[in-house]
Amino acid sequence: MTSALPALNFSKPSSMSYWKGKARADKDDFDDLNPIITYRHLLSNNLGIRDPLRVIALCDSDAFYAACEQVRLGIDPTLPLVVQQWDSLIAVNYPARKYGISRMDKIRDAKKRCPDLVVVHVATFKEGEAEPGYWENPDTLTHKVSLDHYRRESMKIIQMFKDGLPSGEIEKASIDEAFIDFTRPVREELLKRYPYLAMVPPDAPNGIDSPLPPPPPISWDGLGTVVPVHPPKDPPTKSSPVAVDANGSNTAEEENADPAQHEVDEGVAESDDSTTWHDVALSIAAELMLRIREEIRDKLGYTTSAGLARNKFLAKLTASYKKPMNQTILRNAAIPNYLKPMPFQKIRFLGGKLGKALAEEYDVSTVGDLLTINLEEMQRKFGEDSIWVYEILRGIDRSEVKEKPAVTKSMLASKNLPQPITKASQGYHWIRVLAAELALRLNEAREDNIALWPKTVVLHIRQGYETSRSKQTPFPFTKNVTVDVIASFGDKLWKELVGTGDSTPFKITNVQLSFSGIGTMESGQRRIEGFLSSRPSSDAQSTSESGPTSSKPPSTLKRKRSPSNAAEARQTGGQPDDSLDAGNAKGNLERDEERDERHSFLCEKCGERIWLGGSDAARDGGAAEGHLLAAALDDAIREDALAALRLEHADFHFAQELAAAADEDVPKRVIRPLDRPAAPTVKKKKKQKTGDGGIAKFFSKK
Repeated sequence: MTSALPALNFSKPSSMSYWKGKARADKDDFDDLNPIITYRHLLSNNLGIRDPLRVIALCDSDAFYAACEQVRLGIDPTLPLVVQQWDSLIAVNYPARKYGISRMDKIRDAKKRCPDLVVVHVATFKEGEAEPGYWENPDTLTHKVSLDHYRRESMKIIQMFKDGLPSGEIEKASIDEAFIDFTRPVREELLKRYPYLAMVPPDAPNGIDSPLPPPPPISWDGLGTVVPVHPPKDPPTKSSPVAVDANGSNTAEEENADPAQHEVDEGVAESDDSTTWHDVALSIAAELMLRIREEIRDKLGYTTSAGLARNKFLAKLTASYKKPMNQTILRNAAIPNYLKPMPFQKIRFLGGKLGKALAEEYDVSTVGDLLTINLEEMQRKFGEDSIWVYEILRGIDRSEVKEKPAVTKSMLASKNLPQPITKASQGYHWIRVLAAELALRLNEAREDNIALWPKTVVLHIRQGYETSRSKQTPFPFTKNVTVDVIASFGDKLWKELVGTGDSTPFKITNVQLSFSGIGTMESGQRRIEGFLSSRPSSDAQSTSESGPTSSKPPSTLKRKRSPSNAAEARQTGGQPDDSLDAGNAKGNLERDEERDERHSFLCEKCGERIWLGGSDAARDGGAAEGHLLAAALDDAIREDALAALRLEHADFHFAQELAAAADEDVPKRVIRPLDRPAAPTVKKKKKQKTGDGGIAKFFSKK
C-alpha cells in the first residue's frame, strides 16, 4: 500500500522523539508540487487524478437559505435577515453577522442584538395542504419543515454550472456547494490561446515526452485572492486559513467578519520565473469561475464564493479563505505554508475521536507538527488506512469529481416528533403530512422525466436509535400522484406496523415515509409501461413475449415464455376456451390498427408486432393509455424505449434457441451463488475487522 507514494521519501528519524511531533518537517514532504509537464500530459484526455494540469473548484453559495428568502421576498440584500426553524436559526446573512448574530443564537437573543432584524420562518407542511407554506406561527407539534424551495434554487445554480461548462464535471456536494473539475475546459482553452502547444516540435529531444516550453507571465488582477506563497508571520485571524471548521466551512469568527475589512491580497511576491503551467491553468479556471459566478448573481440574485486548487480537499479549504462574494486561488507553491500552521483537527474527518487520538498520541496540534510522523509509524499505530491521513496532511487527495445522477434512487420524508406517539390513531396525521412532501417531490421530478416512478413505498418508525420497525409495499403506477394516493399506502403500512388498537408497540419518536427503487426508462432497463400502466389486466395475455406486465408488483413480475390457454384460464379465473382466443385476436387486431405503429416494431422471428405501450395497453383494450404514452414521450425517449424493447425481445428468442439446442444427454447444471467458491476478499474483510480496526473505529457510531 505504501507504494502509492513513491515520491514521498520520508525517512524515520533515529531519535524516538519524533513520536512527540517536535522534530523539523522534512523538505521533501511537498516534493510533488512542481512536476515536469510534457506534451503528453497536455494532449492526453484520460489522465484523471494523475493529471499535473488538474484544476478543481468548490463553489459555495453565501448564506444560502437566507439568500433564497431574500430573493423570494425581494428584500434589499443589505438588510439583516435570518431564517428561523422553530426556536433556532438555520441561516444568518452577512449584514446580520455584523451585529454578532450567529446560528448558535436563539431568535429572542438575535432580536435583542438587532431590533430591525428580518426574521423568516422556513416553510412548513401541515395536514390538509398539498404544498408547504409560510404560515404564521407554525407549530412543531403539527407542522413539518420543508426545504423544497432551497432544493429547487440549488438545482438552478447547478444547471447554470452545467450550461456554462459543457465539458466540465460538476458534482453537487451539498445543497449549497458544488465541486467543478475544470481540467478539460482549461485544456481546451490552453490550446486555443497557445496553439503552438498542440504540436510537438520536430526538434523536441524526447518527442511527446519532452517538457513544455516556459509558460508566459500571468496577471492575477481581477481573478480573485491569491494565497501568498510566503504569508506574513502574523496573518489577520479573520482571513487566516485556520478559520475553517471540520466541514471546510467558515467558523463563527468568519461568520461575523466584515467583508469590507478584507483587502484584496495580491498574494504573489515572486517573479515571473516562478510561474508554472499549472499556474496558467489555475488562472484560466479562475476566469471561467468568475464568469459563471457573475452570471449566477445577475440571473438568480445569489452571491457565491469559490476556491480553486489542484484537488477537492484543497479547493474545499480554500473556498473559505475569504468570504463572501470572492474566490481564492491556491497555487501549488503556496500549499506548504498554507497547510503547516493549520490546526489539523479543523480538517474534515480529522476532528472528533480520530483527531483527539492523533493529538494525544503524538502531542501535536498543527499540520506541521504531524508532518514529522512517518508513514510506517502512523500505519503501525492507526492501521494501513491511515495512509489517507498521511497524504491529506501533505495536500494529496485522490478523490475524483463525479457527477451524481439527476434521479435519486429514493425520496425520504421524515419527522422527529417533539412528543412521542403512544396511540395508533395519532400517526395518521403525520402520514398525511409526510405524504404531501413525497407527492410534491415526485411530481416535480416527473416534470423533467414522465417515465420516473418508484417501485415501493416504505414506512419506518423508531424510538430513539435503538428500537425500530419498517414495512414496505409495491407502489403501482397512477396517473395523478396526490397526497391521498400516497397516504392510503402509508395508512395501510401504519396499520400493519402499529395495529389498530389504542396502544403502540413502543413510544414512537420518529416517523419516516419514503419511496425506494426510483428508476427511469433507459436502454436495457424496465420497459416504459412499467411507469405508465396502472390497472391490472383482465386479458389472458397480460404477459407477452416482449416482457413482463407492469400491473403487478415488481417483485412478482415474470416473463411468460409461451402463452397458452391454460395460462389464460389461470389469469382470468375461467377455463381454456378457443373462442376466447379468437375474440382476443380479433380485438387485438382492431386495436393495433388504431395505434401509431411508430410505437412498435415487427419481430422477424415470430412475426408479432410488439407494442411499446405494453402488453396491457395493447391487448386488453388499453388503447387510450397507449395514446397517452405517445403524447407524453418525445421521439428520443421513444427510440430509447424501442431499443430496450428490441433487446428484451431478442433475449427471449435467444433463450428459446438455447433451450432447444441443449443436449439432453448432458446433465444440466444449475449455477447458484452457493456453487461458487467463496471470494477471497470476504476473508480479507473479516481479517481487517479483527484487532483494533485501524482508523475506522474512530468513525463508528456509539
